[in-house]
Amino acid sequence: MPDSAARKIIHVDMDAFYASVEQRDDPALRGRPVAVGYAAARGVVAAASYEARAFDVRSALPSVTALRRCPELVFVAPRFDVYRAVSEQIHAIFADYTDLIQPLSLDEAYLDVSADRRGLATAWLTAKEIRARILTETGLTASAGVSYNKFLAKLASDQRKPNGQFAVTPDMGAAWVETLPVTRFHGVGPVTAAKMNRLGIATGADLRAKSLAFLEQHFGSSAEWYYRIARGIDDRPVNPDRERKSSGSETTFDRDLRDTAEIEAGVLGQADAVWAWCEQAQAFGRTVTVKIKYADFQQITRSRTLAGLVASHGALREASLALIRSALPAAKGIRLVGVTVSNFERADLAPQAALPLFAAPSLPLQMPA
Repeated sequence: MPDSAARKIIHVDMDAFYASVEQRDDPALRGRPVAVGYAAARGVVAAASYEARAFDVRSALPSVTALRRCPELVFVAPRFDVYRAVSEQIHAIFADYTDLIQPLSLDEAYLDVSADRRGLATAWLTAKEIRARILTETGLTASAGVSYNKFLAKLASDQRKPNGQFAVTPDMGAAWVETLPVTRFHGVGPVTAAKMNRLGIATGADLRAKSLAFLEQHFGSSAEWYYRIARGIDDRPVNPDRERKSSGSETTFDRDLRDTAEIEAGVLGQADAVWAWCEQAQAFGRTVTVKIKYADFQQITRSRTLAGLVASHGALREASLALIRSALPAAKGIRLVGVTVSNFERADLAPQAALPLFAAPSLPLQMPA
């Protein structure tokens, strides 16, 4: 592995992946606001087309809220088997350029192309060729970020979305980070960003101006990460063999929620995101955890470890609903929910992989009749 200063990293991120697949496969959906999900009382948006995003319709948004924002929104049932197949096509393209591929989800991955397997001279040209092949072979567009580390490459891939790419070179990295709002930084969520703003930190430049001691005082174990990224420093390698011990997803609502249906919809949306990763990675766990953060920042979790693997999408949704319902009705507003699957085992070695979760009848999954 070359040293971090010599690395050539590409972060490839598909554009509105699930929704774009649906628009590709159904011409009647092209140019229309599309949400992948279910328009049910407890439905949630799994993905939104760019036309829908113009109305501030985003993933993890309750379907009822999405429809209020965009009455013309078209809901399409998710087809995870199709998304997974397309993702495999895309990853086969990646493999022509490098063995150092670190998938993050069905629709994004890091690639270390320092070795220049195809003789394209630059990572910029490599990213262009990869994006062109994705378009030709799948009919879908991708955006890419090119840089000398993972943090900057991921930031760069979002700079010219959709269907664009952006490079952050070693001579511009630290200065470019200073111009960005901290809300764009990986590892700085809405709650942390709000705390930073209260401390007078709104941009990368503000963050860089704070000493490590100041950051340790206010952010504890995360302080060193914030200190380094404010300077464009990230020494993490692209790790294709990284063993995940868990897979989780969480969302902060745009307002504190008390309504049971909206809270459950938020949990189901996070369960859907986790399941997409589990299917792609073929990694399945036995422990499901639901995280709840209240308006006053009190945080609780509810977990259950099962005798067998949570080996189906429906089973994960069922478990997640049961766990969130154990904390409902909400005594106070809820600002964040999350779902995590852990205690992974290889599916081919685990007995009773599809063991039912509970003796009680299955909870409704809000699938269409």
